[in-house]
Amino acid sequence: MRKQAGVWLKARRRAAGLTQKELARKVGLEYYTFVSQIEGGQARLPSSQYAKWAEALGLDLKAFAATLLGYYDPHTFAALELADSPPRRRDGDTATDTS
Repeated sequence: MRKQAGVWLKARRRAAGLTQKELARKVGLEYYTFVSQIEGGQARLPSSQYAKWAEALGLDLKAFAATLLGYYDPHTFAALELADSPPRRRDGDTATDTS
């Protein structure tokens, strides 16, 4: 799911017309490699950074946070009923399956 979050973030960055370096600069990162790691699924965006990233990408903070919560913590996302259907894993099962 972390990799899917990265794909989603990469699409939002591109839609905003930003390079990884430009986004890194906008959110106050010294190196753009952290953006690359997040987009590649090797790292996750800390929730303390959601507001900076949402603003840099021109996105609504609440929707941004809810989307990332759906990827990073699907059980909490489902418990809070933030969406009708949580993100799906690649195998087609919902992210909230407990089996």
